[in-house]
Amino acid sequence: MPSKVRIPLTVLLLALIAGALAAVACGGDNGATSTPASATATKAPQATATRAPQATSTPSAATESPTSTPGAAGQETSVTIKDFEFTPATVTIKVGGTVTWTNNGPTTHSVTADDGSFDSGNLSQGKTFSHTFQTAGTFSYHCSPHPFMKANVVVE
Repeated sequence: MPSKVRIPLTVLLLALIAGALAAVACGGDNGATSTPASATATKAPQATATRAPQATSTPSAATESPTSTPGAAGQETSVTIKDFEFTPATVTIKVGGTVTWTNNGPTTHSVTADDGSFDSGNLSQGKTFSHTFQTAGTFSYHCSPHPFMKANVVVE
């Protein structure tokens, strides 16, 4: 008799695990604070800027947050993605400067330019995306899975 009880419980557990993995893969946030190991094992997609003369982009694994070097043509600035917002919401850099976004939250996000000039693809927790800005202007961007998340890069 006990073997008949184990089969339905096993099927139920597998269904619950599959549902949880599907929610994580779709960027769903059910309030859980942990992420299954299999969901964090995926690599960030490779991304390149669609307008090569303006910028180059490179996603990479997060190791250390870059520091800001004001006024330099190789300036690096950091933006954190967490709690469904970009922090800071506006950064100002010089032409030739690079912005690196790091997803520090449990939910998958993207960094997608409103004008299509750059797109990180989906960034899972701990992943980064960098973009170098070669022209002056204001570049508005958002998170594709969560379009209410918006921010700007001002390039001088």
